[in-house]
Amino acid sequence: MKRLCAISLACLIVSSPSLAQTSCQKVTAATAKSVPTIRYKTANIDGVKVFYREAGPANAPVVLLLHGFPTSSHMFRNLIPLLADRYHVVAPDYPGYGQSDAPDHKKFKYTFANLTDITEKLTKQLKLNKYSMYVMDYGAPIGYRLALKHPEKVQALIIQNGNAYTEGLREFWDPIKAYWADRSPAKREALAGLVTLETTKFQYTDGMGDVSRISPDNWTIDQALLDRPGNKDIQLDLLGDYGSNVPLYPEFQNFFRRNQPPTLIVWGKNDKIFPEAGAHPYRRDLPKAEMHILDSGHFALEDRLDVMGPLIRNFLDRKLCN
Repeated sequence: MKRLCAISLACLIVSSPSLAQTSCQKVTAATAKSVPTIRYKTANIDGVKVFYREAGPANAPVVLLLHGFPTSSHMFRNLIPLLADRYHVVAPDYPGYGQSDAPDHKKFKYTFANLTDITEKLTKQLKLNKYSMYVMDYGAPIGYRLALKHPEKVQALIIQNGNAYTEGLREFWDPIKAYWADRSPAKREALAGLVTLETTKFQYTDGMGDVSRISPDNWTIDQALLDRPGNKDIQLDLLGDYGSNVPLYPEFQNFFRRNQPPTLIVWGKNDKIFPEAGAHPYRRDLPKAEMHILDSGHFALEDRLDVMGPLIRNFLDRKLCN
């Protein structure tokens, strides 16, 4: 089936008569060998410059890549070329991350609700009427909040170490939960270690089967951005607001049950931040979800792209091109 889809002519996806048809790109031997062009763009959303990476045919099915903490769309730099021959790929940086603006935290609400609103407005500005979402870490609650607003737009989910169940909030979260319960300066400052180089490097290297696969550019780039003046407070604001997602877990789960979006779960089992225990509960609400538990850590794309890339491509081809 995968081979048939890979060589088939453009196919049409029609989910609503009010929406334009979206076609899968014809993949030939020549296009399969070509290197897709990635463009680096910005959009003005409510006066905030939002950076995003974009690649692939404009009329193809959209794959929206939503990054985690403390990184940016940079985490998808190697995945995008593997998808962009057939799919229209968009990967934004949230405000406070990557190449997007980082307004002062006293002038901009660094909440998951607001980051979702910014992401929603970007999708509208880019006229993304339907999309599949790759959600990871912070990208999960942002993506799921977006799904609650527009369930009709979600074609499929790719979930990688992104939580929607209380089983996935283990020991790592204890000091963060303490801050949710007590917003004192002392509890806030206790989280300052989460934005240091030591922790940033830990997120990329802990639990990885082969650290030689992990480019040091990852933590060097992320830390340089974390160290910008004022960014520490941005990150602590968001760590504090992460607790606002937990009461929405039942709503996220209801979305899964009610809509049953085609779902691929690819999860680094050695992740101490979002451990494997958070992966399996998805099957309660998405019994048809395809699950692959990988011997990897938090940023599994850095370690297991050779496994994850084909899994993601095969999943999208089967679900969007048949």
